[in-house]
Amino acid sequence: MKLTDNLRGKARLLATGAAAILAVQSTSALANTVITGARMLDVMTGKMVENPAIFVDDNGRIASIADARTVKWGADVTHIDLGDKTLLPGLIDMHVHLDGPADIGGYRGLEFTDSFWGMTAVGSAKAMLDAGFTTVRNVGSDNRNDIGLKQAIENGYAVGPRIVPAGYALGATGGHCDSTFLPPSLEKPEKEEGIGDSPDELRYQVRRQRKYGAEVIKVCATGGVFSRNTEPGQQQLSEDHLRVIAEEAHQWGVRVAAHAHGADGIKAAIKAGIDTIEHASLVDDEGIKLAAARARPVWFSMDIYNTEYTQAEGAKNGVLEDNLRKDREVAQIQRDNFRKAHKAGVKMVFGSDAGVMPHGEIGKQFRVMVEYGMSPLEAIQAATRNAGQALGREKDVGAIEVGRFADIIAVDGDPLANVRELESVDAVVKGGKRIR
Repeated sequence: MKLTDNLRGKARLLATGAAAILAVQSTSALANTVITGARMLDVMTGKMVENPAIFVDDNGRIASIADARTVKWGADVTHIDLGDKTLLPGLIDMHVHLDGPADIGGYRGLEFTDSFWGMTAVGSAKAMLDAGFTTVRNVGSDNRNDIGLKQAIENGYAVGPRIVPAGYALGATGGHCDSTFLPPSLEKPEKEEGIGDSPDELRYQVRRQRKYGAEVIKVCATGGVFSRNTEPGQQQLSEDHLRVIAEEAHQWGVRVAAHAHGADGIKAAIKAGIDTIEHASLVDDEGIKLAAARARPVWFSMDIYNTEYTQAEGAKNGVLEDNLRKDREVAQIQRDNFRKAHKAGVKMVFGSDAGVMPHGEIGKQFRVMVEYGMSPLEAIQAATRNAGQALGREKDVGAIEVGRFADIIAVDGDPLANVRELESVDAVVKGGKRIR
């Protein structure tokens, strides 16, 4: 019996070894690229994996992950050797405005023709990709610049991240998403695109934005910092209005982001079923409890770095003093509430509001997220694992895993020891192709 058992054990080992060899051969056959580095951060577990070899198939997705010290590949497989770098998933920014240059504020925007903004978006997209952000969610864009840029990138006419576009943002007449810088003589006879003041009008706007390419719906539930004649704490759409938007979008399989600074608007958006709360600056304890407890996940996207840029450079860029005043009033409250929400267990994603600050500098926010309560791993997960889940695209982005896109960045040191490593990304790979 013992001899028989021993033979059976050897047979199992041989079978396992043969299967492993076949798996490696299969991997080499399927892969056209292999990416290697000294170590890789598994954001799902928080563990470092030494000497990864990441095999990429013809579709730019990860076919398998092996130990580079023991696996071999053929001469026909392109090797992207990232040497002694630390590999991480491509980063995800959940709140950007690609067609909004940070150095043009206030009435200075009236100096430029309508098509100017779409042209600037091309450079902003490349800057974000170079900074390590391989996926961005663009939450509101005039002339559907974000949708056009997404199409240009996907068809090889521009270089940039994967874009989840919103088209025009939705809002109330005179609210934060309306055109509040123009005099009445320049108003259109009809409402601006995206503006609605009744449930039916807002339902139509959800359908209209999706019809023309929106993959997320953005709505302004409260006033804002960088609009005119609105205050951040003002609620501008009712819970019923917001519920209609959420229900209509979800019926079409589209998620909703709500710009909401004020406590009442935040709570209305959470109760209405909105998926992500943008800014969440003045959230109160009740709002934090609602967010932490809601059965359908709700995520906070809190842009807690950019005030450092706006207060230093805003006036020079043309930002009005009234906007800078609101920015000053909100900034520290928002940071303190970030700490409170995180401590209470609210789900968090990375959102920079790039466009308010330069697109290539958004990695600086990681430092502030850690200063206000997150561990370096949690801050990284907010821009990878969490963001992929909040987008509903966890099969595509947010981690280095088999089946997901081979969107990978590399940094010199250990970002778990020093999250500021992410302020200067050394290499970017998107879909298995090295960008820089």
